[in-house]
Amino acid sequence: MHLLIDNSNTLTKFALDLGGELSEWRGVIPTLDLSRTSVQNTLHGRTFEKVTLCSVVPDASNLMRSTLDQPIHHISHHSKMPITIDYPNPSKIGADRLANATAAILDCQGPAIVIDFGTAVTFDVLSKAGSYLGGVIAPGTASLRDYLHQKTALLPAIQLEEPNSAIGRSTEEAMQVGAVIGYRGLIREILNEVRRELGGEPKIFATGGDAELIGKGINDIDIIDQDLTMKGIQVIGTLNH
Repeated sequence: MHLLIDNSNTLTKFALDLGGELSEWRGVIPTLDLSRTSVQNTLHGRTFEKVTLCSVVPDASNLMRSTLDQPIHHISHHSKMPITIDYPNPSKIGADRLANATAAILDCQGPAIVIDFGTAVTFDVLSKAGSYLGGVIAPGTASLRDYLHQKTALLPAIQLEEPNSAIGRSTEEAMQVGAVIGYRGLIREILNEVRRELGGEPKIFATGGDAELIGKGINDIDIIDQDLTMKGIQVIGTLNH
C-alpha cells in the first residue's frame, strides 16, 4: 500500500495506490489547516508502507516528514521519471508540474501541454521526444475574483459559475463574465502562442479545481482529468521507492 500526497498552496489531497490503481478513498485538508493532528485524523485507519509526497509548500513537507514514519519519496527534478528535462534550472520546476508532465507523457508520448487550474494556472510543455521544455504561470481564477472584491469598495464577493449571457445584467453577472468568459480568452491566447512555438499537434490536458468550469468552454482541450496530478505522483513514486 502506497500513500500519495498532493500538497498545493490551497488544498492537500491524499489517495492510496492500490497496485497501480487509485483508491476511491480520498482525504482532503485545507493546506492552512495542516497539522500533525489533522494529518493523523485524516489517515486514521489507513494502512500503507511507503509515501510519495508532491509538495510546493516547504513547511508542509517538513510537517509530513515529522508526522509519518514510513519511507517518504519527495518528488523533485532528481526523481526517476519517464520524462527528460530540457530546462535551464531544473530545481525551480514545481513538483506538481513534474507530476502533471509525467501523467501526460504516459498517455500520449508527446508533444503535450498540461494546464493546471490551481491557485495559479500553469502550463507545462512537453516536446515530441517527451522532454519537459518549460511553461507558463498566470494568476488563477480565484486571484482575479478575490482581487476585485478586496480592492474595491462596492464590488461583492462572488462564486464562479457559468454566466447566462456575455452582457451582465447585474454587478454579479458582469463579474462572472469577466472571471469566466474573460479568463477563457487568457487561456486560449496562451495556448495559441505556445502551440505556435512548439509546433506539431500537441495533446492538451486540463486538471485542477476550475478545469471543468473553464475547460468546458475551450474546444482545444482534449482531456479534463482531475486525477492527473495524482496519477503522475503514483508513477514517480513507484519508480523511486
